Amino acid sequence: MTSSARSSLASWLLKLTSIAACLLVWQAASKFRINLGVVTFTNVPAPTDVLEAAVALAQSSKVFDHVSSSLRRVGVGYVIAACLGIALGLAVGRSRRAADLLLPPLELLRPIPAVAWIPLAVLMFPSSEASMIYITFIGALFPILLNTVHGVENVDARLIASAQSLGASRGAILREVVIPAAAPSIVTGLAIGMGTSWFCLVTAEMISGQFGIGYYTWESYILQNYPDIVVGMVLIGVLGMGSSVLLRWLGARLTPWNNLEGARR
Repeated sequence: MTSSARSSLASWLLKLTSIAACLLVWQAASKFRINLGVVTFTNVPAPTDVLEAAVALAQSSKVFDHVSSSLRRVGVGYVIAACLGIALGLAVGRSRRAADLLLPPLELLRPIPAVAWIPLAVLMFPSSEASMIYITFIGALFPILLNTVHGVENVDARLIASAQSLGASRGAILREVVIPAAAPSIVTGLAIGMGTSWFCLVTAEMISGQFGIGYYTWESYILQNYPDIVVGMVLIGVLGMGSSVLLRWLGARLTPWNNLEGARR
């Protein structure tokens, strides 16, 4: 076994040990109903109970309805946010006039949390489905927009000057210089936006959903099915993490020049 393989194996063993230790502490705290005053595990389900609830959910017919509903809402809202966020980010990053026109209202709206948008979204859209998609859109839009602006503004001016000296048009500079140079930052924004999109979706589903992982989690709390609450939380985490990892993997494949620059460092 090579040294790199041994190092990789040791890293994975350390990660698995860390997860196992956390599960053991959680199991002991729930089993013995530890109460520290500030934090209590009296009603917290143990990992074994959560595993049983997860198996029961996997065997039921509801799991497909919940997961597919959440994936559809995130997918639609996120794609719209990605298209609009990248387009606006390129415009703001490349044009001072566009920045003066678009940034003031966007900066005014950006600090508003997604939860605060829910009542207005219900009034704005004729269906709860459209309002939940809008919440995921709002959650993903600003991370994508700001990272795109940051990436465009940090493009090396010498690259643009070199392209201009060779007679490249504004469109060619945008396609061949600006977008490739800003792509790593855009990919980072897309990954962050995916995470915030899931966070906002769960909040919206808790309030106005009928199906979805957020609705399942909130319904479990109302019915006092405490293990199901943790199952919903874990499912949200797995789907959110998996989506972000997939986006980063795709970004690495689409921007091989960034990987080469990182290897040189």
